[in-house]
Amino acid sequence: MFYYLFTTLIPNYHETPLRLLDYVTFRAGAALVTSFFLAVLFGPLTVRLLKRLNAMAPSRLEGLVEAEFTHHEKDKTPSMGGLLIVASILVSSCLWGRLDNRLLLIFLGTAAAFCGLGFWDDFAKVALKRRDGIPGRVKLICQFVIAFIALYFYSHTPGAGETFRQLCVPFVKQPVWPMMPIVIAYLFGMFVVVGSSNAVNLTDGKDGLAVGCTIFCVLTYGAFAYMASHKVFAEHLDLNYIAGASEIVVLAASVAGACIGFLWHNCYPASMFMGDTGSLALGGIIGLIAVLVNQEILLILVGGVFVMEIVSVMIQVASFKLTGKRVFLCTPIHHHFEKKGWTETQIVVRFWILAGMLALFGLATLKLR
Repeated sequence: MFYYLFTTLIPNYHETPLRLLDYVTFRAGAALVTSFFLAVLFGPLTVRLLKRLNAMAPSRLEGLVEAEFTHHEKDKTPSMGGLLIVASILVSSCLWGRLDNRLLLIFLGTAAAFCGLGFWDDFAKVALKRRDGIPGRVKLICQFVIAFIALYFYSHTPGAGETFRQLCVPFVKQPVWPMMPIVIAYLFGMFVVVGSSNAVNLTDGKDGLAVGCTIFCVLTYGAFAYMASHKVFAEHLDLNYIAGASEIVVLAASVAGACIGFLWHNCYPASMFMGDTGSLALGGIIGLIAVLVNQEILLILVGGVFVMEIVSVMIQVASFKLTGKRVFLCTPIHHHFEKKGWTETQIVVRFWILAGMLALFGLATLKLR
């Protein structure tokens, strides 16, 4: 919005300091700062409004056999704080992004859709007193529908959709599968987006845990999007050139800024939780960026903490159903470490350290090709 406002209204725009708006790096930095301050400034108001809704924090162990392992002292902490995160992302991205960019609009629409689904789930727990929210099968179907719609519009975007059917692997210069069948491409893309969305949701079990790890992950993929949007960098680093991906850098910066701002209120002891309203949206954005830059496999490394959380649940449930025994003391795995005697602060900070190291390793793959 600012880009069009200044370029349209100011004569000789390119001869003024405002020409900095031509550079995506400047707008990305401005978007990060804007979303940060929006989240910090409107945080107290959000907490008050959510408390009026009597928004009780949803169970951190939704649908698992360890559901009795809860923190009752947090029962009065309101959930649905993800509304603050997504609102900050949308406002900041619209202010500093170029709204004629089709990719940016697809991402903003996807974030809003996942946020709406998460809000529906959280609201069902609060207003309708349904302990598990909306049925898990219904939520999963909705996630796949949202992912399919996003991927459909992306795959039909001129200059970007050409790489949709390519499968790239870290450390390998050329795509290992240059032209996947379109059905497989859609199924794989939906699996990545929905899996990422649910993985972040499961990680959201300690104050600041999921949102802190998201910052590292989204900034890493923002760097990949920037490199992929620049022809020279993309060619030098053996990345697929994605026309228009530069505006996703603005979005990624907005996400990082909103998460940092939300962390101001969500760090221990949290004044609010983001709930499914925020976690589904953040995970969906991360997964969709991974698909955009053809680095879906790399998400296993960059989002290693999220993968560790969701895999621990899968192993636990499978083991319990097949053998009646549990592999971990409690899942998601951050609860296992809590059972082992780690404090909440130790769990969160150590997982942040792990997320940061994995993010650096992910960036290192840019040159190890």
